[in-house]
Amino acid sequence: MLKIRLSRGGRKNLPFYRILVTNHTSPRDSKFLEKVGTYNPLLADDKESRVTINKERIEHWLSVGAKPTEKVAKFLISLGVKGAEKYKPDFKPKAKGTSLKKKALEKLAKANEAATAAA
Repeated sequence: MLKIRLSRGGRKNLPFYRILVTNHTSPRDSKFLEKVGTYNPLLADDKESRVTINKERIEHWLSVGAKPTEKVAKFLISLGVKGAEKYKPDFKPKAKGTSLKKKALEKLAKANEAATAAA
């Protein structure tokens, strides 16, 4: 199984990533099949050189069956790569009132009501 994922480079506090096609079992910064782009998170969002890809090669790897990671899929979709839409991350925000903090407060309020009713 093939993955299109990021591999970290750069030094401490100055990250730089390569976008690679690799086997899914290999470690993050080890062997890879092909380098298909770069990502520099230190550049501004509107700069073109923040994410550079070889669109033709990525479309080839997607057609062969490589699956991009969530971060890479977001890049590919924003750059208009054909075939990347089906890997769109499906992030669903939590509904309001589902946080543990709120539940804990409700539990305390119920306990206080029970204590006042008993007294």
